[in-house]
Amino acid sequence: MSTPHDAIEPLHALVVAAHPDDAEAWIGGTILTLTSAGKRVGVLDCTRGEMGTRGDAATRAAECERASAILGLAWRGNLERPDARLLDDDALRDDLARWICRLRPAVLFSPHPRDRHPDHVAAGLAARAAWQRAGLARWAAGEGLAAHRPPRRFETMGHLPFEPSLVVDTTDVHERKLDALRAYASQHTPRDPSDDGRHQLAPGGLLDRVDVRDRWFGGLIGARTGEPLFHDGPLPADASWFG
Repeated sequence: MSTPHDAIEPLHALVVAAHPDDAEAWIGGTILTLTSAGKRVGVLDCTRGEMGTRGDAATRAAECERASAILGLAWRGNLERPDARLLDDDALRDDLARWICRLRPAVLFSPHPRDRHPDHVAAGLAARAAWQRAGLARWAAGEGLAAHRPPRRFETMGHLPFEPSLVVDTTDVHERKLDALRAYASQHTPRDPSDDGRHQLAPGGLLDRVDVRDRWFGGLIGARTGEPLFHDGPLPADASWFG
């Protein structure tokens, strides 16, 4: 992976995720909506997902490359923190803040910290703090970087629901989103006859759960599918919002 000091063209949006396949599951449609419009989108995974019951780290890495190609990502990185032991500590906050300053996204997406998976919680809390830290000129100067706090920050829905601030219409890209998620074939295939999926934090296959969720939230906005996002505080509007 490149370092925070390498020359990288700024991104329009950066997605912070705990594991490979999280970004695809929770916000893959929004990513595809942006990349289809010519926007540069990157994903920063915190772990390799190496503790997953299904598959292994090498398989997951190859699957991640295929999924990234389907999403049309301009950049993807991994902090290689220990899976199932991700901590919201200063080291993680600093790492995330460095990449925010280096990649200079206009929009930051990260997990909502209310979630069943402790790694998702840690990634969400650390991203909230990193977003603030990245905008501190003195902190950034100490890292040899220019401060940058993305003007917009949204949180994505994982295992637990929240009241969304907005729902992105993903109707036109939903099938491609599912294709990106299917790229992680090891995660959807039982390891052996005894693997009944009970290791998962929610019942049912991930593909089915994501499909049902997206159809539900799409229906709330009169679309076939949609992805919910949370914004901390009111969103600004002008006359253009009202047609």
